[in-house]
Amino acid sequence: MVLLLFSIQQPSSSSLITSRLAQCSVRTQTASPPPQSLSLNPNNTNNPIPDPSLTCALQCQHFDSCSGCSHEWNLHRPLILDEATDFFSNLGVSNFTFDTCRLWGWRCRAKLAVRGTSMNPLIGLYQEGTHNVVDIPFCRAHHPNINAAVELLRQGIIELDVEPYDEDEGTGELRYVQMAVTTYNTSLPAAERYRNGKVQVALVWNSRNENSPSSEKLNALANFLWRNSGSSSKVHLIHSVWVNFQTSTNNIIFGNRWRHLLGERDFWEHVGGIDISLAPSSFGQANTRAFDSLLQKLHKYVPYGASVTDLYAGAGAIGLSVAVARKCRSVKCIEINKESKLSFEKTVSRLPKHVDSNISWHHADTSIEPFSWLEGSDVVVVDPPRKGLDPSLIDVLRNLASYARKAKASESAVLKVKEEKRPWILREREASIQIESKTTWEKSQSLPETLIYISCGWESFKEDCRSLLSSKRWHLEKAHGFNFFPGTESIEVLAVFKRASGGSVKKKKTGKKKKKKKSQKGDTLKDERQKKEPSFSL
Repeated sequence: MVLLLFSIQQPSSSSLITSRLAQCSVRTQTASPPPQSLSLNPNNTNNPIPDPSLTCALQCQHFDSCSGCSHEWNLHRPLILDEATDFFSNLGVSNFTFDTCRLWGWRCRAKLAVRGTSMNPLIGLYQEGTHNVVDIPFCRAHHPNINAAVELLRQGIIELDVEPYDEDEGTGELRYVQMAVTTYNTSLPAAERYRNGKVQVALVWNSRNENSPSSEKLNALANFLWRNSGSSSKVHLIHSVWVNFQTSTNNIIFGNRWRHLLGERDFWEHVGGIDISLAPSSFGQANTRAFDSLLQKLHKYVPYGASVTDLYAGAGAIGLSVAVARKCRSVKCIEINKESKLSFEKTVSRLPKHVDSNISWHHADTSIEPFSWLEGSDVVVVDPPRKGLDPSLIDVLRNLASYARKAKASESAVLKVKEEKRPWILREREASIQIESKTTWEKSQSLPETLIYISCGWESFKEDCRSLLSSKRWHLEKAHGFNFFPGTESIEVLAVFKRASGGSVKKKKTGKKKKKKKSQKGDTLKDERQKKEPSFSL
């Protein structure tokens, strides 16, 4: 195990990218560990350091046929990194940093297709451009215990004669499997928890419910997994076994019906300084350690005692971690997936007793009347899907002051309404969760001054970023990159925007302009104002 710190100097740019290589285990004897200090300056001919493309290589035997990884060299420096550095530099952010994170064994959540035959099951990803499944038993990206659980599942399929799904015929029993690793184990020293992670296995079964003719075989397979690697076995590998029933012929992996079969019902992980609960149906970040690093960085940009709105919140991991770390006055989490509600409630139940915030979770579509969620917030955190922010949200962010005036003008009319009849408002109220603070706070009428954008889609982020900046209401203050998916052309971006108080972001405060501002107060007010991740062909 090695812990290394190195910096990458880009020859063509004056900006410095600082990178940190997290603890990682190199399982091949041919690759030596990366050096303590690593310079990529081609003019440095006296540097005896070996080529980093070799020491940071994927070295996976499935690379040529598997669609999961797009490049096998320089895992610590994705090709897109140079473009990102130039992009931010051109926008005035010269100190863009990049955290390389763990390079191998980083994936703690994997969705795999099950095809082939009962005697020769194929468990893996689709070959690029096809629906032919590539078996990947030795995947270098997977947490090692995912590979071990996949091998155990393979043995169970063969021994119990379980039929893998046939897409063309719509027949078979086991369609997909989701493997999720929890490293939450307080009985172990912190340094040992990651490698001793337990695997939650979710079997996607080709039937409508547990009363189908194949349910006996389903239960037999679950018992096989638990008997051989459950809590009472010699090697405790399996955390729990779940089943999802899916009979649809489309490409959607999961159906709507879930059932817990064996093992622990609750799945916990410790990230961002809090314990979070995740149901198998909830979105969870695949790279747990990189996500934790991102949260630690994010916390620094939220002022103590702030009111925070967390959009595209999922089970609330970001919002709740901020509530604890920054002693927020209030945190609102908005999420369209109703399955995340229970996980949010469980996470709240484990928050430290000293937390004194108004905390709420709302089952709602961020794209519908987004201003109603932003009003009264100092900070907005967005973590949208790869497509980026909803156009309606972009419009509100570009014109906050205008929307605020409209909302104020309609206040009197709203007060006269005797009964709320808007269906989306009624649904949101019914599905929401509210935890009141022990302290009585005045209702805030503030508008967001800080926007924290977490992006897994580089192209959509660039478009959203340009749109926000072109409004002259926001400026980009900081940007950080994280290597959430080594071996792919993807980076996770944490960008911090600040809202301008006047009509121009670059407005300088001089004596003359102060006098002008006083005479144009009205004009100044007038000028104010969607676990992610790259596609693996599955």
